[in-house]
Amino acid sequence: MIDKKLLEYLETYLTSKRKDTFKRVLEHRTRHFTTVLEDIYQPHNASAVVRTCDIFGVQDVHAIENKYVNRISRYVAKGSQKWITSHRYKSDGNNTQMCFKALQKKGYQIIATTPHTDSLLQDFDIHKKTAFVFGSEADGVSEYVKDNADGFLKIPMVGFTESLNISVAVAILLHDVTTKLRNSTINWQLTKEEKEHLYYNWVKKTIKNVDEIEADFYQRKM
Repeated sequence: MIDKKLLEYLETYLTSKRKDTFKRVLEHRTRHFTTVLEDIYQPHNASAVVRTCDIFGVQDVHAIENKYVNRISRYVAKGSQKWITSHRYKSDGNNTQMCFKALQKKGYQIIATTPHTDSLLQDFDIHKKTAFVFGSEADGVSEYVKDNADGFLKIPMVGFTESLNISVAVAILLHDVTTKLRNSTINWQLTKEEKEHLYYNWVKKTIKNVDEIEADFYQRKM
């Protein structure tokens, strides 16, 4: 629940330009598409994906940690991790299964990216809410993903090499599908409530010593 009075108080610590930037960016955010990283072990790859999602307006990144810990390099992410909503699946159970169930509960179809399919990116139907799964740098998506995905997708390549670096693959795919999405009549934007919640969180993340400022605000109200 957002405390509107607290938000108004915290906004006094922000410039008008920063507040306008937040609102402008929120108009381009979407949860129609989301990105899933399964066992990415190179921090620079995971970080570049987060940065790419921010650039193309994809709000959520889901990180599955069965074998490896998903780490973010601030140097590579360039601060983009503050504006993205991250979901980590790192229990002792089948984290891929847990992630899939959570996404399917929210209405997403699961599309795995792999070079071993005839389904091409340019033919992909953007109308359904979709979670794009990218596998580990060495092995690609797991057998569980192959057995349980709703479909598969590949980026066409005509050279000798059959795979792309994961961060490059994410960038190509998201650029293609988000461009088509914004040129469509699909209702892809965040809800009013989602925008308000993210705006509130972004305001708090922007202010130094915000916990102390918030505590002082409530102390004055007593």
